[in-house]
Amino acid sequence: MKKLVLSTLLVLQAVFVFAQQNPALKGKVIDAKSQKPLQNVVATIQSTNQSALTDFDGNFVFQSLPAGEQVLVVKSTGYNQQTFVLEPNNGEPLDLGVVVLEEDITSEQQLSLVTITENDLGDDNSGSESTSGLLQATRDTYQQAAAFNWGLARFRIRGLDNEYGVTMINGISMNKLYDGRPQWSNWGGLNDATRNQEFTMGSAPSDYTFGSALGTQEINTRASFYRPGSRISMSGTNTNYSWRMMGTHASGMNKDGWAFVVSASRRWADEGYFEGTDYAANSLFASVEKRINDKHSLNLTAIYAQNSRGKNSPNTKEVNDLMGTEYNSYWGWQDGKKRNSRDKDVEEPIVMLSHYWRITEKTSLNTNVAFQTGSIGNSRLDFQLGNNPDPTYYKNLPSYFSNLGGYTQEQLIGIGNQFRNNSQIDWNAMYVANQNSAFAGRSVYVLYQDRTDDNQLSANTILNSSISENLSLTAGANFRKLRSQNYQNLVDLMGGQYFLDIDPFYTGNSSQSDLNNPNRQVVEGDSYGYNYLLHALTFDGFTQFKFTYDKADFYLAQSFSRTEYQREGIYRNGIYADNSFGKGQSITFENFGFKGGLTYKLNGRNYLDFNGLYQTKAPSLRNSFSNARMNNVITPDLQSESITSADASYILRAPKFKARLTGFYSKIQDATEISFFYGEGIGSDTGGDEDTFVSEIVTGIEKQNMGAELGLEYQITSTIKATAAASYGQYIYSDNAKLKTNDDALAAAGNSSLTDFGTAYIKNYHQPGMPQKAASFGLEYRDPHFWWIGANVNYLADSYIDVASILRTDNFSIDGSTGDNYSGATPETVKDILEQEKFDNFTLVNLTGGKSWRISKANRNTVGFFASVNNVFDVTYKTGGFEQSRKATFPDLQADQANNTPSFGSKYFYGYGRTFFVNFYINF
Repeated sequence: MKKLVLSTLLVLQAVFVFAQQNPALKGKVIDAKSQKPLQNVVATIQSTNQSALTDFDGNFVFQSLPAGEQVLVVKSTGYNQQTFVLEPNNGEPLDLGVVVLEEDITSEQQLSLVTITENDLGDDNSGSESTSGLLQATRDTYQQAAAFNWGLARFRIRGLDNEYGVTMINGISMNKLYDGRPQWSNWGGLNDATRNQEFTMGSAPSDYTFGSALGTQEINTRASFYRPGSRISMSGTNTNYSWRMMGTHASGMNKDGWAFVVSASRRWADEGYFEGTDYAANSLFASVEKRINDKHSLNLTAIYAQNSRGKNSPNTKEVNDLMGTEYNSYWGWQDGKKRNSRDKDVEEPIVMLSHYWRITEKTSLNTNVAFQTGSIGNSRLDFQLGNNPDPTYYKNLPSYFSNLGGYTQEQLIGIGNQFRNNSQIDWNAMYVANQNSAFAGRSVYVLYQDRTDDNQLSANTILNSSISENLSLTAGANFRKLRSQNYQNLVDLMGGQYFLDIDPFYTGNSSQSDLNNPNRQVVEGDSYGYNYLLHALTFDGFTQFKFTYDKADFYLAQSFSRTEYQREGIYRNGIYADNSFGKGQSITFENFGFKGGLTYKLNGRNYLDFNGLYQTKAPSLRNSFSNARMNNVITPDLQSESITSADASYILRAPKFKARLTGFYSKIQDATEISFFYGEGIGSDTGGDEDTFVSEIVTGIEKQNMGAELGLEYQITSTIKATAAASYGQYIYSDNAKLKTNDDALAAAGNSSLTDFGTAYIKNYHQPGMPQKAASFGLEYRDPHFWWIGANVNYLADSYIDVASILRTDNFSIDGSTGDNYSGATPETVKDILEQEKFDNFTLVNLTGGKSWRISKANRNTVGFFASVNNVFDVTYKTGGFEQSRKATFPDLQADQANNTPSFGSKYFYGYGRTFFVNFYINF
């Protein structure tokens, strides 16, 4: 019996060794230039999603292969993927031998162009950034077109704002609690350091989070995951900065279990593409990993990205006709230099500690703790007892005098010429006014920042486990705690000695920003005007089960979250003395989500994919307090949003031809938007020429987005590739909303500050600021000697202006004093004057190219360059705009638009004209 047992064990050992030495599939991956083996390259059998990583020597193995023809994809960040068609023969093992991966020259485009589109167009951090963050995340043809070719036109994937996607670093969400959007500037300029990314489209499953309707983006900064080596690059462009220098070094894991990565960059410009838009940014990155043993590893990541840039003003058609589309009213000359009054400064460093625990061969746990601090400041001019310093102030423009009447055409031309001669901020005049102030030492004009100082603690833990051959589990929990101080910070007294902390538009107690310290004389560095804290505490958890079978994969996921907000006033405001100081009432939201999907494998190349999601989402911190600068009042009628989305795709993945056709649908209900403006015929105003400053609260907003996406890629020859992409969407407001205003003047008079305007009739208006249709066709030539050139043509259409909701209420057409329609305000005339403006369609042509050289056979160093020219034919196009709400009644708006010279016409943003980007780099 003992001999039999020993013999059996020897046979089993021999079988086991044979099985290990003779896998069903194996290969070795090397770099095309250096001929070195590549570690952590992913090899995937498409029909099963079964994957293997290459080891230190570049080898990968699969112990089993499904029957029938299979497609193997070998890919790694920074390289062109390789695709192989496998035809197993009666279970015989396959040896692919050496698999050579070539450097993806187009990755230079990815590493370079993120910073071009990070120049958000407004103060709300939405801008064009909704696409720019996806540039490095995927190689899908459609996504590439959306990012590179359509992104500069503010294209939004599926028409969704970036608050409906989740951006993470090491699994920790980077979406701000304030507005739900990621602040890309927090890691701007660190393109090399943030290139290790995973992207999930739409509501498809993620290994890090439950996600939302737009998708997820995970940036991994684990030091051992970076390809060892050093890199230095120098870039020049004429977009929002002029020059960039960047250097990165990754050590790889040494024999003592240490790995580190360091990266630094500087970007700067005296003036960007638009006039007066200065730029200065410094970025530093460090990641250090210590592998304790085979099961445990610690990684410390530190990110510092300081950014300061001058903003560009939106302008009316009248101003653009006078000055051109590159005109920027925010700057003026001072001491021979251009000085911008509207700078955005971002400085929010992040420190993150990560623990990686390989519990078993099939189960791992990743835990991260992060702390982020720092500030965001948006500067602007403030003034008391002086004239408005804005050169485009409506009383400086010909339209104002034209609408007054009594001016000849020659006189109006003269007024236009006078505006051209005084079209910039007069800094010297403001300094002189401060020196000659009626009150000795008191500044009439000052420069201040709307300042936010945040301290946020975040923690999460993510469990991934392969429960069986067909079932895997992902579960996670996330915690965030935020303390955010918001205040006006006095930056520059501009030659004066102090500024009085009062509101000159009110008298008595109502004029006081802080009744606890009335009539303060503030100096540079002091807070004034408003000062309050926002507290937020969030917790969320999710579980996700993925099932994998020969013919179908499917998943189910669920989530729960709890969100708590509270405002704490530091000032006792004179208008809201009873509810502005101290802690206000806290508000809590409990939300949940469910999603699921199915991938049906017709064969190794053809797939059908379905995804569906329903979730509720807490409103952002920004929208939870209707007048946070002044009081503790919670936004009336505030609710959690409901999000429903679904998509269905046909996917073809053949060695030479790849295609994806997707139909999508999403609906967002009970959304809230808060905006601020001066308006006439609103609240405390009685309908005269005087205006009042109000906050507009629009609740119950319902959005419906539906359409289709197409991406095609065909390898015509070994060197020539054709790509095509298209997006067809209909993004509308699918129902009316409710509108209220908060008017401080009413509160100062002892009345309720809230006015209910009832229904805002915005149903079937188009969602603004993005092309709803887009198409792209490109050709690319890639030479075996490592040079590359490409061109693409892009057509963008159906972009609409942002409509003013207050104009779509009954207040616009009905005279409140009589209850009757204003004279001439018939349904036809009202519909005509409120028709939503559609921007012109346009076509952009882009050229790209690059070349790299291996300069040392011994050290295997490489140098290269990448160059691009966007908008080759210098097309002028609008990327966004908004209606002004100043003329809020039919007779006022009709009078303003008389003679086609509105003083308060819509304001527009324009895209870049012809731009270039050149990048030189060396890898060693």
